[in-house]
Amino acid sequence: MLKRNLWRTGTVLVVLAALVALVAASVAPAASHSKKASNVVIWTDHDRLAAVTKVANAWASARGASVQVVEKQFGNIQNDLGTVQAANAPDVVVAAHDWTGALAANGSVVPLFPSKAVKKQFPAYTLDAFSYGRSVKRLYGMPTQVENIALIVNTKLAKAPKNWADLERRALAFKHKKKGNLAIAVQQGANGDAYHMYPFFSGLCGYVFGRNHAGNLDSGNVGVGAARFLRNAKLVDKWNREGLLNSSVTDSIAKNAFLKKQAAYYITGPWNTDTIKQAGIKFKIMQLPRIVCRSAPFLGVNGFMVTRFAAGHGVETLAKDLVVNYMSRTSSQASLAAAAHRPPANTKARLAVRDAVLNAFGRASVGGVPMPNIPQMNAVWSELGGAWVKSTKGPGATKARVAFSTAARNIRNKINGG
Repeated sequence: MLKRNLWRTGTVLVVLAALVALVAASVAPAASHSKKASNVVIWTDHDRLAAVTKVANAWASARGASVQVVEKQFGNIQNDLGTVQAANAPDVVVAAHDWTGALAANGSVVPLFPSKAVKKQFPAYTLDAFSYGRSVKRLYGMPTQVENIALIVNTKLAKAPKNWADLERRALAFKHKKKGNLAIAVQQGANGDAYHMYPFFSGLCGYVFGRNHAGNLDSGNVGVGAARFLRNAKLVDKWNREGLLNSSVTDSIAKNAFLKKQAAYYITGPWNTDTIKQAGIKFKIMQLPRIVCRSAPFLGVNGFMVTRFAAGHGVETLAKDLVVNYMSRTSSQASLAAAAHRPPANTKARLAVRDAVLNAFGRASVGGVPMPNIPQMNAVWSELGGAWVKSTKGPGATKARVAFSTAARNIRNKINGG
């Protein structure tokens, strides 16, 4: 009898324990879900690491959230976003605007919906640069900095040109002064550089893609072989014959020539100005003079995007608040722009900039064209850069009209899957 009672008592205890465990199991998930996720993971590059950390932590402190800032190679962020495991994925990334089309098309980033008050703080082109959609365009990134290249003149070696003819004459005169001198130090190299050559391209009335009736970039309208540009392409042949441009000039050759006073005219961006200052060179920054059309540069817009992983991590609302409402602030924009040494995208923040170099690059950006952000741009870079290489390589160069017509045909074939 005693053994039976002990067994029955033990059975009751086991049942009670099981019930307690079931109740605990049912309560535990509810408790864990009641505590919302609040840690936002951000990928940024080395140059902006300190500034992003400072700005993001200030936001986190105000919102009762936390942030984890991860340093990545800027050039790897786009590709890594497509291969990273969800557990290690970022919620927010620093991004270049020309990634927008590809990232939006493959669902890696989500649309943003800033208020009218926020949007009013930015030039329309900076918002358009981060917008994508075949029928309805949506914003996928909050712009923070703008960058472009310009003509830098060593004012001890040459005068700032009044117009294109004046630049051509002065640059060639300097080239002929001494063996090894360059007329215009602009990088190309074996693989070409369509970005640095764009002011010459636009100056000859070239364009990459036209726009459709809705104002969206039209990949069916390739301007590389446009009739007006091809009529002006004979000037490229002239520049090649006289040695004004030479595709053998690489990034390092162009920079060293300017630093060693073997070039009076240099086309580059704000990323090289600290080195120029340290060399003690007195310089002036200006837009490349108008050739036939305005020699406007490509514009690059950097900013922040919210990834598709933020929703899975339970922090999409927080991530959007950080990117849309906090990164757009004048103070945040000023800190981020100073770190990247680029003019801020926010109009009010830009007006507050007192850096003469950044302001000069801003003036040189007038009329600039944001690099096309649609996926079809991948078919353009190597072909357009290659056409410049073939037509400016000195003796034996391909006629520019032929080189660019061929490039245009190849671009159309690539876009059409041929």
